[in-house]
Amino acid sequence: MPEKKSPTQKNPERRMIKPQSPKASQSPETAQPAAEASKAAHQFRSFETAMKLFHARKFKEAREHFAHASQGPERDVANRAQLHIAMCDRRLQQATLNLRSAEDYYNYGVALLNSRNAAEARIHLERALEIAPASDHIHYALALAQALSGDLTNAHANLKRAIELEPRNRLIARQDADFAPLANQPPFDALIYPEKKGW
Repeated sequence: MPEKKSPTQKNPERRMIKPQSPKASQSPETAQPAAEASKAAHQFRSFETAMKLFHARKFKEAREHFAHASQGPERDVANRAQLHIAMCDRRLQQATLNLRSAEDYYNYGVALLNSRNAAEARIHLERALEIAPASDHIHYALALAQALSGDLTNAHANLKRAIELEPRNRLIARQDADFAPLANQPPFDALIYPEKKGW
């Protein structure tokens, strides 16, 4: 039978070990990924909120949330946020556009045409033509927008009118790379090169 120890007897080998707090046991290496995960979660939430606002056409508020999302650790989300910031900026710029004169509509239409947005360019150029129906340069630009969007009948009519108002537009059309694919097709061939025989 083993000998019983009295309560007053001390064991010299037994020591009290103070339990460490959970914070003390976490190394800097494990704390870092937790912080990154928290930032990534915040980035995703910002992006989701921004997308909801974007679809609700609240571009100013959406832009702020996209800006937050573009600063997070997830590169794919940050890149998509940057693209959406640019889209918000374009829509906000269009909303604040103050077009009054035919030249305002013409200049904006030509800018859209240069960025290959022919459909929207047509809208602004048609508005410019309503204000100034005898402007050859507006007829010319509208003809180009219509040609690029596949409306060849109206493109021909507007180019014809542009040439009637200012014969120099015929030479400009000959040198215009955007009209080049149409230059040898009827009825544009007769309009652009009337001196060629057989047309």
